[in-house]
Amino acid sequence: MQTTTRRAVLGGATAVAAGLVLEPAPASAAAPVILPAADPIAHLLRRATFGPTPAALAEATRLGAAGWLDRQLNPATIADGDLDALLTRLPLANADIPTVRAKLPKYSWDAFGDLGRAAVARAIWSNRQLFESVAAFWANHLHITSPSSGVWDNRPDYDRSVTRKHTFGRYADMLKASARHPAMLNYLDNKSSTRSAPNENYARELMELHTVGLIYTEADVKAAARLLSGLTVTADGLYTYDASKHATGAVTILGFSHANATAEGGEAASLAFLDHLATHPATAQRLATKLCLRYVADEAPPSLVTKLAKVYLDNGTAITPVLRALFLSPEFAASTGRKLRTPFEDLTATVRALGLKPDAAGIEGLNALYNNAVNAGNAPFRWSPPNGFPDVAQAWASPSAYLIRCNNHLNLAAGWYPKQLTRPADLLKYLVPVLPATYGGMVDAMSVSLAGTRLPAEHTAAVLSVVGKLPTSPVTSTDKYLEGQVPYLAALVLDSPTFQLR
Repeated sequence: MQTTTRRAVLGGATAVAAGLVLEPAPASAAAPVILPAADPIAHLLRRATFGPTPAALAEATRLGAAGWLDRQLNPATIADGDLDALLTRLPLANADIPTVRAKLPKYSWDAFGDLGRAAVARAIWSNRQLFESVAAFWANHLHITSPSSGVWDNRPDYDRSVTRKHTFGRYADMLKASARHPAMLNYLDNKSSTRSAPNENYARELMELHTVGLIYTEADVKAAARLLSGLTVTADGLYTYDASKHATGAVTILGFSHANATAEGGEAASLAFLDHLATHPATAQRLATKLCLRYVADEAPPSLVTKLAKVYLDNGTAITPVLRALFLSPEFAASTGRKLRTPFEDLTATVRALGLKPDAAGIEGLNALYNNAVNAGNAPFRWSPPNGFPDVAQAWASPSAYLIRCNNHLNLAAGWYPKQLTRPADLLKYLVPVLPATYGGMVDAMSVSLAGTRLPAEHTAAVLSVVGKLPTSPVTSTDKYLEGQVPYLAALVLDSPTFQLR
């Protein structure tokens, strides 16, 4: 991998790639607020996709926000043949448990590799962008670390049959599918829970992370662990309910009461409890808050949380009415500039903005992109605790994290690493189809292509200072100096605070 040293004063900070130093603005100076243009279509696509592209913006402009949402909320109608062809190179990413067990030795990590790379490919190259974004949200909410012990054979199937299957369905159905999946039963230890020794791990995380939050008592945890005992895994790695492991006896948990009189009825009692949790007002509030944190702002607007929680409950935990209400809300429209990209979002948005496509054959370029996400600490599914990746700017703000972004920007813009990705034949023409008369106009046009809006004037001047040009400097198509500087100019635009906003 190659890097270079670039210096640009952007947003009150001095960025030096390959040795980053952040110099805050003087205390007496107000920090600039960099807001993208108040274009509602561009705002929608920055939040609801893994990065706008010219084609996606054109389609959304033609359909309007509501029309684009309706189409994206019906992903089966959207052709995705190029991505489907790429995913055939990752055969274990969508494999069921028997298939993985038949193809791999016990405890192999190969299926984890296919699954993680498929998530990167889907985020970057799928035409079903809203589906992929929401699927990633649910995978992070009902999180199972990958790679991790005990899920070597079942983690792809969990992705396929739980989170992706129910992404636009009902949360109650997704929750029950998760509770009865071998991956979750292994990951949070309910597999080993028995009537004589109930394991409390899944019961606790089910309430704390997956549903109501921190409103339960220790007595609730103990009762839930007893009720959920018997949900387990067979010797060949499949889900089963084992009545001999179920602890009977009446339970009362967070307003849910059940006689739980027979071992044979234990699974039905467990499913009734899961339905109760899915429809609990605290769950509605918590899911609404998390969706706002993901798509609106790092501080969820209380008015929107209340509105979305009501939509969720009024629609029997159906997810699509909640999403439509969120993206068409005035709170969402007013949230421009209030979310920053995570490292993974920065990577995906960069590849999409530069028009990079998969390798003509093989997955070497995809491997490199996945490894870049690993190095940034934000590769799909790799968060170690069961609470999922954080989704606020503060969690990802550090000089070292920004240095990784800057190096990725230049490596991708210049085609240095990964080399295997298919690039536009002429990057300048791809980003700036009609060459303006000045360098300032060219950077403005490049910024619109890459970031969806022009940079502030002082940032444009800072970008051009790196190549020794003024915004008024003339530029022509025969300027050979320009040709060599295009990757550096593009990378600096990608480094800017404007691009970092989602």
